[in-house]
Amino acid sequence: MTELAVQPPAVTTRWWRDAVIYQVYVRSFADGNGDGIGDLLGVRSRLPYLADLGVDAVWLTPFYPSPMADFGYDVADYRDVDPIFGSLDDARALIADAHALGIRIIVDVVPNHTSDRHPWFQAALRAEPGGPERERYIFREGKGAAGELPPNDWESIFGGPAWTRVGDGQWYLHLFAPEQPDLNWEHPEVHDEFADVLRFWLDLGVDGFRVDVAHGMVKAPGLPDVGASGQAEMIGEQVVPFFDQDGVHEIHRTWRRILDSYDGERIGVAEAWAPSPERLANYVRPDELHQAFNFHFLKTPWEAARFREVIDESVRTSALVDAPPTWVLSNHDVKRHVTRYGGGERGLRRARAAALLMLALPGSAYIYQGEELGLPEVLDLPERYLRDPQRLRDPDSGRDGCRVPLPWTAAGEPPHGFTPPGVQESWLPMPAGWGDLSVEAQLRDGASTLGLYRTALALRRERPELGDGTLTWLDSPAGTLAFRRGESFVCVLNMTYDWVEIGAPGDLLLASGGPETSGGVVRLAPDSATWWTGISV
Repeated sequence: MTELAVQPPAVTTRWWRDAVIYQVYVRSFADGNGDGIGDLLGVRSRLPYLADLGVDAVWLTPFYPSPMADFGYDVADYRDVDPIFGSLDDARALIADAHALGIRIIVDVVPNHTSDRHPWFQAALRAEPGGPERERYIFREGKGAAGELPPNDWESIFGGPAWTRVGDGQWYLHLFAPEQPDLNWEHPEVHDEFADVLRFWLDLGVDGFRVDVAHGMVKAPGLPDVGASGQAEMIGEQVVPFFDQDGVHEIHRTWRRILDSYDGERIGVAEAWAPSPERLANYVRPDELHQAFNFHFLKTPWEAARFREVIDESVRTSALVDAPPTWVLSNHDVKRHVTRYGGGERGLRRARAAALLMLALPGSAYIYQGEELGLPEVLDLPERYLRDPQRLRDPDSGRDGCRVPLPWTAAGEPPHGFTPPGVQESWLPMPAGWGDLSVEAQLRDGASTLGLYRTALALRRERPELGDGTLTWLDSPAGTLAFRRGESFVCVLNMTYDWVEIGAPGDLLLASGGPETSGGVVRLAPDSATWWTGISV
């Protein structure tokens, strides 16, 4: 029996240490104005649903003015709302309504790059080489006799070189799409600008920021070559000169001081890929950000030993810096885990079991919109709808399939209540048959995936041993995981293809599937998770 402890610091509420945070991909959550695209009005109209679900906070993807080359992650103005999504008044009303329901609001901030339509970059294009306007970005002379080759061998995450040449011969860096030029964080004006942006939204009442590409911003001195191709696959696995440089941490320390200057425990959440758990833990040291997404957990294959290994490592490294572990199964950048876990009935069984595992672990958990409905990845979208720039690297790596809008109502044809009555199209088409997966249909069925999430979140709130605290592993049969939280709560996960017998239980609190009980013996269903009190495993 092994105990892993995560001790909370002495803070006022500790809300962020065990919060369940729901990610809203704004374009695809709910359409309030009838143009087929989700917006802030739509999110606001569905806040009661999120309150009933039982989440503590909502993270909103970017809604700022943008040409939408990367669906809002190419920001042209950090202090306004794109008309597609509404207005600043809509943002204020959304924040106020959420707070009235006890829900905190976290917004995205995108500091590694701007849109190429941002006034700063437009001024840089008009400027002469070496002009001060270009110093806010990373412009360089090219290699070759006439500067016709890129300055180094860096590759864009979306495919192709990470450099684009402008008319006067210089090149600018863009680690993502050409429409997303990287900022130069060695320039003090960049630091000042983002400090002001954070204060703008904090003054409007947001409760924190999810920091996009928090491992970016700072590049290795001299911009050295990587010396290898396939660089996108190296991220989070190997050291690369354009990500996870030590200099990013001073930026996060500065931002933490800004967050701490506001009451209400405003938080920073790092989207950070690092080559080791120890490097990832650096982002959540006591004077830096509060949470970091656990992509190692998200990427773990469906094997009990692998899951235990990543859980142990995540809890251990988080404890080194007195931070809570953070668990996530899906988001807007990866295939939905129902599909990753095998798809169909098997994938759904595993996804339901993984949900109970995640919500029983120490720390904070993130839910990506639609996972509470058991939505699969949409793999057969018509070609004309596929506009994700990541497909430039690999057509199979496109993220459109996990961004299909949510079904809200059961009757009729798509888009099943995502749009107002009478509007027949959503920006990405919803598959036929999703009415059965809709919120309305699942609310009528207590055994549905939505019913499972609602019950699990209610129990998580009721039981003080869940969330922040300790985890104690228990002995269990091969292919299973069992651990105790507190004195009596136990989670048991059967990750095998077979029914597995365990000892006589106490009280069954919740099950993702099965189990069967006979003569004092419990048989756990394949690919299932159960919550108990007082079980002997």
